Amino acid sequence: MNVKTYLLLMLILLLCSCRQETVRENKPIKEGTGLAQLGKTDIDNVLDVHIAQSQKLLRQLMFKLYKRNPRELKKSNYQLPQEQAVRLFDLEHDWHFPELSGKIDVEAIKLTFDERYEGDRVFALVAGLLSMVMKSYDYKSEFYMFDSIEPQALYNCSRNIEIAVWRLSNSYDDDGELFLYTNSLPGEQTNLSFERLFGKLIGTQDNIAYIIAGKKNRTIKGVIQRMATAVFLPI
Repeated sequence: MNVKTYLLLMLILLLCSCRQETVRENKPIKEGTGLAQLGKTDIDNVLDVHIAQSQKLLRQLMFKLYKRNPRELKKSNYQLPQEQAVRLFDLEHDWHFPELSGKIDVEAIKLTFDERYEGDRVFALVAGLLSMVMKSYDYKSEFYMFDSIEPQALYNCSRNIEIAVWRLSNSYDDDGELFLYTNSLPGEQTNLSFERLFGKLIGTQDNIAYIIAGKKNRTIKGVIQRMATAVFLPI
């Protein structure tokens, strides 16, 4: 083994060691044969996969929004989008971030469109969406045989995401600018990548809502609202 290879291996081991001390590892969900897996039903595994997928999509959304809205990161105490992502998705926390003044889920999302809010609107939006999604799963990352979940909460969460998406494209500040840019900047050709990402997130929530409703023989109460006057639904 030459010196360069040896130094590279030592650096990788050092980085892995540091990460294990400070970050909660998000391991990919896969079928297992351990004792924990014995306490899971098929629907529990399906729930785990949907939660992981929602978190993955929201992480992607955060990076895309920071790329479109670099001014927002400058309002925070962090220099890189990766730092904000680690705070939200990887480190242990209780959802109460100081820059959000204790607001979570729907209330955090509303900060994004509040003219008086001076903080990082990207972080407020993604933190609000993530905490709302996790609230719809009763704040669980994994499910086991005797866990229960309310399909109406999953469905309502989807509708709330739709409301947030509409507001992103239709809510302006006092200067006539969108609070956050998504699909395209002024003068650019329309880019629908944000709509596709949000569509996947909404579809993931709706899919698991109807799976759980069918499994438990529950009826989901549909909600129809005009987007211009729509209100966020309770989770």
